[in-house]
Amino acid sequence: MTGVPGLSWIDSANQPTSDFPLANLPYGVFSRAGEPARCGVAIGDMIVDLAALGAAGVLALSAPSIFDQPALNAFMALGRENWDEVRARLTSLLSADGDPSLRDNALLRARVLHPAGTARMHLPFRVAGYTDFYSGRHHAENVGTMFRGSDNALPPNWLSLPIGYNGRASTVVVSGTGIRRPWGQVKPSGVDLPTFMPSRRLDIELELGAVVGTPSEMGVPVSVSEAAEMIFGYVLLNDWSARDIQAWEYQPLGPFQAKAFATSISPWVVTTAALAPFRVSTPPRERALLPYLQEPGPMLYDISLEILMRPAGSARSTVISRTNYREMYYSAPQQLAHHASGGCRMDTGDLLGSGTISGPTKDSRGSLLELSWGGAEPLLLETGESRSFIEDGDTLTLTGWAQGDGFRIGFGACTGTIFPALDR
Repeated sequence: MTGVPGLSWIDSANQPTSDFPLANLPYGVFSRAGEPARCGVAIGDMIVDLAALGAAGVLALSAPSIFDQPALNAFMALGRENWDEVRARLTSLLSADGDPSLRDNALLRARVLHPAGTARMHLPFRVAGYTDFYSGRHHAENVGTMFRGSDNALPPNWLSLPIGYNGRASTVVVSGTGIRRPWGQVKPSGVDLPTFMPSRRLDIELELGAVVGTPSEMGVPVSVSEAAEMIFGYVLLNDWSARDIQAWEYQPLGPFQAKAFATSISPWVVTTAALAPFRVSTPPRERALLPYLQEPGPMLYDISLEILMRPAGSARSTVISRTNYREMYYSAPQQLAHHASGGCRMDTGDLLGSGTISGPTKDSRGSLLELSWGGAEPLLLETGESRSFIEDGDTLTLTGWAQGDGFRIGFGACTGTIFPALDR
């Protein structure tokens, strides 16, 4: 893997365990008390105010005011040439041996640099549409084995295309947003008809979300290579799932209310440029893919991922799963190319969920459904509690990073706490 990147004059960015070194520079949207939300970049334990930097005239961008708004969409729509230009300029301004225009100007630093701890993070982009895929083979085989048996674990089409469904963009929320336990139709085993009740088998799905930057045209497919150029970056994604609601409703069209109530994403979008040194190939194909889905080169990333659970009233979290994004069978560019293959227009701000990222071992499974094997094998937390599914007050956190030699490209955290269902 790549060696240590250049150092920043912001010392906290040079720590080996920092999620946000000079080589990362992820984008987000933040605000401070009494101030409007605007775009920023994370470096170390600081946030660079891109709106203030643009107003000062030190960004190499024809429309610097593009960052003076509460979403990244306008910047993402400019395309890769502009993304690369701004990234190069920020790298120079924040490098220890780069352009001193910011480093040596105390007044500008005071306007542009803010401690991350003083900021509130917002949803980083307006979510135009949300599509969730089912592209992790270990996850698909685990779930299929539970419900259909090991001989019929994968659907017949699974090895030929990335299966997906259209989810709800309206309930995609930023990390830290409380999640209300959903109501829905549940049909317990042994009864003939369903009951309307709060979900009792509430779960998470550990995913990575790909964020579409540049749009495509309706009626015009895109290749896998073109799809890769359209993707601005990636976020951690928790696709909260009500398994008991899903079990009753999903035939024949798939998930609906069981997943529509909430999807959480991390506040920082890690760019494809930052992740480029960590590219890895998808696994060997058991069945040859059709030409439109074949990759021209490595399309996945070596990204370590963890799930942490903290019970209500406890200050201590337990790591309940460790896995890696490289376990996916289909990459985000393949998913995007397949999405557009029939002529579907892809928009700036579209969000593509990878599907649950599970590894080959029990401790690398990406959902509680798998970790507890449908509730038959409850997890024992380090705090002494056991869990099969999520209880009210539990906090779930996803973390992820690509590990370099002496540095890491991190995503921060994607966190959510479950609130009790509303009385009805």
